[in-house]
Amino acid sequence: GLKWSNVDLEKRVVCLEIGTTKNKEGRTIYLDDELMEIFHAQRQLPKGGNKIIPNVFPNRPGTGPIKDFRKAWKTACEDAGVPGRIFHDLRRTAVRNMVRSGIPERVAMMISGHKTRAVFERYNIVSEDDLMVAARKQEDYLKNQLGTVSGTVTQIQNKKASN
Repeated sequence: GLKWSNVDLEKRVVCLEIGTTKNKEGRTIYLDDELMEIFHAQRQLPKGGNKIIPNVFPNRPGTGPIKDFRKAWKTACEDAGVPGRIFHDLRRTAVRNMVRSGIPERVAMMISGHKTRAVFERYNIVSEDDLMVAARKQEDYLKNQLGTVSGTVTQIQNKKASN
């Protein structure tokens, strides 16, 4: 699990050490304001006894690391009122949100730790909403370029000639 020694709240970063990630590569994650709030709140939680716990997200009693992540995840989802979620749902959502917000895919791959485009694309799922947004963007583009969505070849040639 993530340890406080890997978190620098002053610099707003989490450093994942080599060998501790799924692909065994280290990386730095930069913390936005919302994540900073979460880390600050987590830092304030009372811990078990007078011991300083090195884990950012300790077990329920606050006495050590989470031993069974799947069980802890299931319990956390149930407590949050969203049962049946799997951890990869969270990864998919994060990847989609990065892409939708305009973060270049290569940068999103680095943040999510995906080494290959093929693996990244399994998380970068296109939804019906994405397709509707694309249609609207194309329509706006065509209207701005041609004055019409279904411009004819003659209109396009005339538009180019006048530019």
